[in-house]
Amino acid sequence: MKSVLIALAITGMLATGTAAATEKLARASGCMTCHAVDKKLIGPGFKEIAAKYRGDQDAEARLAQKVKAGSSRTWGTMAMPPNAHVKEADIKVLVHWILSQK
Repeated sequence: MKSVLIALAITGMLATGTAAATEKLARASGCMTCHAVDKKLIGPGFKEIAAKYRGDQDAEARLAQKVKAGSSRTWGTMAMPPNAHVKEADIKVLVHWILSQK
């Protein structure tokens, strides 16, 4: 029983560390200039994005493309500029993290 509790605690710490690392990547990539996790700034909050696309099987690929190329008219009149400076692998990690928000 004790080993199960230790394993659960370690898993929780790793998940928290991964979330912090992913938020750090979002900051380094410039995402947090316009977005926040739980509220609208210039663009929608990540939790709002996750809620909109929850259950959409194609969301990760479609959103990764929007992040890379930019998009407009999804959340109002403000366009999201292209983020070609962000590595493709980092975009995939970020989109996966964004869609995991609850």
